Amino acid sequence: MPINATYRGPADLIEVIPVFPLTGALLLPRGQMPLNIFEPRYLAMVDDALRDGHRLIGMIQPDVVNSGNADRPALFNIGCVGRITQLGETGDGRYLLELTGISRFKVVEELTVSTPYRQCRVDYFPFVDDFTARKGEDLVNRDEVLRVLSDFLKANNLKADWDGIERAPNEALVNALAMMSPYGAPEKQALLEAPNLKTRAEILVAVTEIELAKKRTTGEPPLQ
Repeated sequence: MPINATYRGPADLIEVIPVFPLTGALLLPRGQMPLNIFEPRYLAMVDDALRDGHRLIGMIQPDVVNSGNADRPALFNIGCVGRITQLGETGDGRYLLELTGISRFKVVEELTVSTPYRQCRVDYFPFVDDFTARKGEDLVNRDEVLRVLSDFLKANNLKADWDGIERAPNEALVNALAMMSPYGAPEKQALLEAPNLKTRAEILVAVTEIELAKKRTTGEPPLQ
């Protein structure tokens, strides 16, 4: 999706960002994530992001396993910042918005703040390649990705727009499948932290093959 701002590198982004901890949510560069915002603290976060003009929100998973505080869980060290590219008001106090991913980030520190939402100082430089669209996509084994996708759809009696899938560039294909995948938080985090698109595709294929093998051997119901 075209956006009105141009981000050529880490210097074009702010170092302190509001973060939205959400288990199972995976945002990747140039991917689109729809969000239904209804909690007061996150409504305030959206309002502030718009008022301050940066329109940025950092999506990050809570690290529930290693947290001692269920009300304020620890965060994984890696997330992805997105720009609010669509916003709608529902009339009942909610926002329906879409984030477009820009770059992954590493959390440097979580700040003590007066806002009801959490904020972190982050570093984008470890992921400088995220600013280059379609980087490394020629190294992706597209046939393997399409093979496991086809197997997954058949195993779960699902249909997809196969013509659209075959037309999608490798980056869009791999990232969209990773974001939509029904896997758990550890798998989503592994997909996020993959060093490059080729590795992300390999992780996606491997995780899908494991799930398909489980289904064949245990007869478990389809993933939802």
